[in-house]
Amino acid sequence: MSFPISLATPIRFPGPLPAAADVVVLGGGIIGVMTALYLAQAGQKVVLCEKGRIAAEQSSRNWGWIRQQGRDKDELPIVVESLRLWQGFAQTFGDALGFSQAGVIYLANTDAALEEYEAFLPHAQANGVDTRMLARCEIATMLGSSAAWRGAMMTPSDARAEPWAAVPLLAGLAAEAGVCIVEHCAIRALDVQAGAVAGVITEQGRVRAARVVVAAGAWSRLFLAAHGVAIPQLSVLASVAQTEPMPQIFAGGATDSHFAFRRRMDGGYTLAPGGEHDFFIGPDAFRSFAHYLPVLKKDFRSTHFRAMAPKGYPDAWRTPRRWGDGASPFEATRILNPAPNMASLGQVQDRFAAAFPTLGRPKIKSAWAGMIDTMPDVVPVVDHAAISGLTIATGMSGHGFGIGPGMGRVVADLVMGRATGHDLTRFRLSRFSDGTAPQVGPALA
Repeated sequence: MSFPISLATPIRFPGPLPAAADVVVLGGGIIGVMTALYLAQAGQKVVLCEKGRIAAEQSSRNWGWIRQQGRDKDELPIVVESLRLWQGFAQTFGDALGFSQAGVIYLANTDAALEEYEAFLPHAQANGVDTRMLARCEIATMLGSSAAWRGAMMTPSDARAEPWAAVPLLAGLAAEAGVCIVEHCAIRALDVQAGAVAGVITEQGRVRAARVVVAAGAWSRLFLAAHGVAIPQLSVLASVAQTEPMPQIFAGGATDSHFAFRRRMDGGYTLAPGGEHDFFIGPDAFRSFAHYLPVLKKDFRSTHFRAMAPKGYPDAWRTPRRWGDGASPFEATRILNPAPNMASLGQVQDRFAAAFPTLGRPKIKSAWAGMIDTMPDVVPVVDHAAISGLTIATGMSGHGFGIGPGMGRVVADLVMGRATGHDLTRFRLSRFSDGTAPQVGPALA
């Protein structure tokens, strides 16, 4: 498998689509793949339908961080579990996964950022995470930079992997466990009878199933709304670049408020804006404006607002909201492939060069963007829906790759009615309608 994953990528999992299953999973990103894997390992007959190609959207386009550091306190126990699972997969796949526990560093440009990092330390300690603060002299020694950072937070046990390689490998593991994965097969609609899931209608036919998991990333809101299930999920565009090979300054990942970098297995770096992202204004954005006020107040300056999304995007003005069981928007846009913000990436190059003048301005080999499914409080929805048999696992808010294995295990147990081992109260869907005061988690990273 090579990056970028596109419709030109050969179909690896053609089916055929079975007539029935215990569980159908909608979405071939890391959450869907991991959920399907753990369901199959528990003896469930599982079908996973992906409208395009496995991991072709955000699951192969992210930074590749497997990060405990700076997580929301309610996500932290799940990502700690997830790291252990990643370690096991690394033993299975060896170097092909690109897994390395080289640490993650958060560099503070301001005293306020430093205070925010220090506030995370009690949560790290409570979960056995080896997070610690770094003084300026330690940063200079570790990174070889004289940049004027006020201090930093580091978690040595945090890791990295290559998303475009890792998720397809994990999909292969799920197929070996018995999951029937069908690429290029959009699920058009749920088959709902007497208020309960009875199956799904796909472009290749109907599958009978009493349970369905929606893990469709940026497409989840559109699919669910067509069935009367409202979630205030929106998507933001995150731009990323791959550099040409260059000398190593740090083997892990690091970020400040302006730029982020992560060492790659090919000898280059993955670069991205530290906190900037682009947001396309569409009808769902207007419907969810009140929900997003708290996070907008927090991150308004880091958001580039765009008047409208390109044709075919989930929240584009002309994207159909109703289509019955006929041809759907998911077939019209099988892979969401947004253009990166090259101006933002140019600023990243400049800031990297300023921080590491001996290396100079990094040369970009390729650039891409992905649409991050986010929620107003920057934590996901992992919950059953009002339609019996329907489970939602979406809005990972840029944290999906790292937390994917642990969250997939949690979702699988939730679907089967088992104890999940974690408190999922924070992730319930009703928090947006039951009067709960918004509690905004850490920003996208």
